[in-house]
Amino acid sequence: MTVTLDRPAKAPKTAPGRLLAAAQLAGSLGDGAFLTCSVLFFTRIVGLTPAQVGLGLTLGWAVGSVAGVPLGHLADRHGARGSAVLLALATSVSILAFLVVRSPLLFVLAACLYASCQTGLAAARQALLAALADPEHRTRIRAQLQSAGNAGLAVGAGLGGLALSADTASAYLTVFVLDAVTFLVTAAMLFALPSVTTSAPREGEPKLAVLRDRPYAVVTLLNAILLLRMPLLSVAIPLWVVERTAAPGWTVSALFVLNTVVVVLFQVRVAGRLASIGSAARMVRRSGVLLFASCVAFALSASGTSPWVAFAVLVVGALVQVFGEMLQSAGTWEIGFALAPADKQGQYQGFFGTGTSVARAIGPVLLSTVVIGWGLPGWLLMGAIFLAAGFAMGPAVRWARTSAGAR
Repeated sequence: MTVTLDRPAKAPKTAPGRLLAAAQLAGSLGDGAFLTCSVLFFTRIVGLTPAQVGLGLTLGWAVGSVAGVPLGHLADRHGARGSAVLLALATSVSILAFLVVRSPLLFVLAACLYASCQTGLAAARQALLAALADPEHRTRIRAQLQSAGNAGLAVGAGLGGLALSADTASAYLTVFVLDAVTFLVTAAMLFALPSVTTSAPREGEPKLAVLRDRPYAVVTLLNAILLLRMPLLSVAIPLWVVERTAAPGWTVSALFVLNTVVVVLFQVRVAGRLASIGSAARMVRRSGVLLFASCVAFALSASGTSPWVAFAVLVVGALVQVFGEMLQSAGTWEIGFALAPADKQGQYQGFFGTGTSVARAIGPVLLSTVVIGWGLPGWLLMGAIFLAAGFAMGPAVRWARTSAGAR
């Protein structure tokens, strides 16, 4: 297989980091609109049941988590830029494929295609960032991408909200087409980046070496545990606010906006404090402490009957949570990059990215059962899990560095 899109190219006038951020913004804008109204499209327009949609998405992200490693490996061997462009184009096609879905089986197949393209694109884009950015700058650039992505999701969610208000087939169709177009724009921006060198496999070396790297697997597992803070915000907290607290219903939207604004404003500054992989591990440890504290605050929000006291406690919990989130994100980005061999960033980033898919797949069920079902003990258990994962990251990183030095 030869990817011809990675032809030699002159460096663009725009800095690679800015182009990567612009590409992230474009794709996230479409995704924000898509994620806001896709479930209602599948249930109200296509006619699937909520259970069929939930199962299809779970299976899709499960397949996507497996596909990320081989697709990342292709990016290593055939060019990260060309692979990223092709995967952005494939993502655009996969979004349009949802429009012809009329049965549960076709929905599962489309979901698998969509999730595989998304995880593969994320791996190729990470490999592209690792190749284009100096090691001392890549985590800061990754933070810029995160801020751009959050801004895009927020704007896209607003556009998706307009489609929800209209609640017509044509409105939902417009959102899907918009999402597909944004990934065409993403592909064009990625193509404008400089080409990067590819690496040839060494004699006798396994193709997917990351699957034999046990220390890196442990680091990835700990990252997946910490990433449960994503469904904590999107699933557990909304249910908790509505079912177990006296806070106003609009508190859910307020907490989401608060999280988005804080990440956009401060994520780059937090990442700028990183100086080494050791400081990244310490940052992750502190994130575990903050995530534990936020779980305690969320649990306490159910005590009392005053809506405004409950709202104030939830805001405090959300602020503590978002700073823990930013520390965890910046620290694990640096760890994921630094522990990966330079010539295998694609497959390693694809493997590291499975943490997101795992959190998305098991998080909603796990958190709904533990937090909503058990109340205060459930919150304390989740907080303890975050705390333990944060403290375990340091020893895991040291083990991985020792193992890498012995190879």
